[in-house]
Amino acid sequence: MYEPRTLSDKFFLVIKGLFMGAANKVPGVSGGIVAFVGGFYEEFIYSLQKVNGKAFRLLLNGRLRSFYRYINGQFLTLLIFGMLVSYFSISKLLDYFLEQKELFVWAAFFGMILGSIYYISKDFEHWNKKTIPAGVIGLIVGISISFLNPAKENDNLLFIFLCGIISVSGMTLPGLSGSFILILLGNYVLLLVDSVNALYDTFAEVFSGDFSFINNDERLDTLTILAVFTAGSATGLVTLSHILSYVLKHFKHISTAVIVGFITGSLGVVWPWKKTIYKTNSSGEIFLDSNGKEIIMNYERYLPDFGKMETWWAFFFIGIGILILLGLDWYGKRRKQKG
Repeated sequence: MYEPRTLSDKFFLVIKGLFMGAANKVPGVSGGIVAFVGGFYEEFIYSLQKVNGKAFRLLLNGRLRSFYRYINGQFLTLLIFGMLVSYFSISKLLDYFLEQKELFVWAAFFGMILGSIYYISKDFEHWNKKTIPAGVIGLIVGISISFLNPAKENDNLLFIFLCGIISVSGMTLPGLSGSFILILLGNYVLLLVDSVNALYDTFAEVFSGDFSFINNDERLDTLTILAVFTAGSATGLVTLSHILSYVLKHFKHISTAVIVGFITGSLGVVWPWKKTIYKTNSSGEIFLDSNGKEIIMNYERYLPDFGKMETWWAFFFIGIGILILLGLDWYGKRRKQKG
């Protein structure tokens, strides 16, 4: 059982959820890294593991309080609340800055991932003949994923459910970006832009007393896709959490080595100096989504031009990203000393 949380603990847990939700939406960034660096990764995995047969029996028997305690409900509720708020606030802000100052945003994330590699590996003193190969395998897989070519968009509901299961890996596996996986599967725009915006528009209309979406077949289809994707994500979260809790319990050092290697390999995904490749037709015209935004296919990486001032600004933001992670490290140590 976990100790009772103070008001400040609850507040910071919502903040962590905000960051985790924002990270999950940005291609190349993993919400799992936020959980790992934020010091709540294991509690997150073990809490999800509690969503099992016993939990459902408690729920079906009407023992709501026991169910809530059993699944560490306060922790999951606050964290998921932060994620949901993020999807309709911080993630919108990130979309704006990715359009206006893309290089600097990627630079900050690159710095944060560099900092997270240091954060995770600095106290890891278990490199041996088992963990070193595990780290190398994680590195190779991370690099390989960053250079895969994306598939075409597919709105088949069974495939959408599968996308939910696969994409949620970014929340449970540090270094694996669920949103980047969706780009590779061809459904990033459909599931994390169009569907989320459709839900946002629907809520806005309902709160204003407008229920016209009921007669909008396109809107209903998009909301159905979002519902199936959400169901797949929930299934993936619970399933992966059971697998990961077993792995963390029995192969903790090897798992950490794989995570360090994987995060290092994922640096290629968030390399700041890259050109966005958009979906085009045979005439070279860029396809737009339902909101008039260009559809991203992949990224073409290049080396920084040190003759440009923006390159040095990018290095500045890399430093900012590293400092954010060092600040989290300092904050964590201070909390432990006070405790």
